[in-house]
Amino acid sequence: MKNRLELSILTPAVLIMILSLATFYSIDFNIFRQQLTFFIVALVGYFVFLNIDYKILGFYSKYLYYLMIAVLLLLFLIGVEARGAVRWIDIFGIRIQFSEIMKPFFVIFMASRLTQDDSRSLGKFLKTILLILPIFFLILKQPDLGNTMIYILVAFFMLLLYGFPIRYFISIGSIVLVLLPLIFNLLAPYQKQRIMTFINPSSDPLSSSYNVVQSLISIGSGGFFGRGFGEGTQSILKFLPERHTDFIFATISESLGLLGGLLLIGFYFYLMIGIYKIKSYVDDEFSNLVLTGSYFLLLAHIFLNIGMNIGIVPIVGVTLPFASYGGSSLLTNFIILGIISSIKFDFSRERSMVIR
Repeated sequence: MKNRLELSILTPAVLIMILSLATFYSIDFNIFRQQLTFFIVALVGYFVFLNIDYKILGFYSKYLYYLMIAVLLLLFLIGVEARGAVRWIDIFGIRIQFSEIMKPFFVIFMASRLTQDDSRSLGKFLKTILLILPIFFLILKQPDLGNTMIYILVAFFMLLLYGFPIRYFISIGSIVLVLLPLIFNLLAPYQKQRIMTFINPSSDPLSSSYNVVQSLISIGSGGFFGRGFGEGTQSILKFLPERHTDFIFATISESLGLLGGLLLIGFYFYLMIGIYKIKSYVDDEFSNLVLTGSYFLLLAHIFLNIGMNIGIVPIVGVTLPFASYGGSSLLTNFIILGIISSIKFDFSRERSMVIR
């Protein structure tokens, strides 16, 4: 078991968790207690997937795809509605967001689908897009613009780095551009408003622009060294909305200042470098694509969350890996780390056998 642990990625993830838990403890003990429980469950998930042969998941990826579609459809029948969205299913009193849990399995499905043969044909490219479009559509209909964007970004980078010609992407991009007004009309009213607010953040500071304005105030009020744990006015007095989920970066920055924000970003940098280095151990296309998809899955979350906290991307409701409150998100992130660690162990063992 000890040899299977990949400390280069587990260590920064746990350090982010410790920083996050300390922040939760300072703003709300109940949130801290619940997240600590989620952390223990997520670690169990990490060790489970650390010891599962990820190639078996690839072998059954077709059935994983059917299961993903079935669960997303089932959501509209028995899902729990909250704040106008149907994203959760209650199982024995535990609320699970399956669009989160599905993410690592979506990466495995994509990697398996693309590596079934060596073709980079237009037909294969279009068939793959047609297969994943229902997943995008069903998540968008919940509605969940943030996770839809995550899935699209992950699929885009996996298709691109698999080696499909750039002209395919230009053609699809041109079609999307033409359909942009139709896509915009499919969005929920509040999602449209968020996009318009991003274009003009100061247009309505007491309503549609409130979140981003309060986030920027929180980050700015932290200064260089921060106000200290439990001393942040925006987060403690709840002026900052979603202070423990979407805007956890602003909460940490208010408490620990610029130094705290840079420390958190440094942990993420260390984590992403660790995943990138593992790619040097991999010599088969399927495993390489799983690593690529996992890398961009985490990177998209980090970029979008911190970006919306500092006002450079629209507010789309994306969690910050290992830092934001939420059991489904935390479990998903540790499952990803478990799969990555399993890949590293698999190829390290193969190298050791070759050397012997």
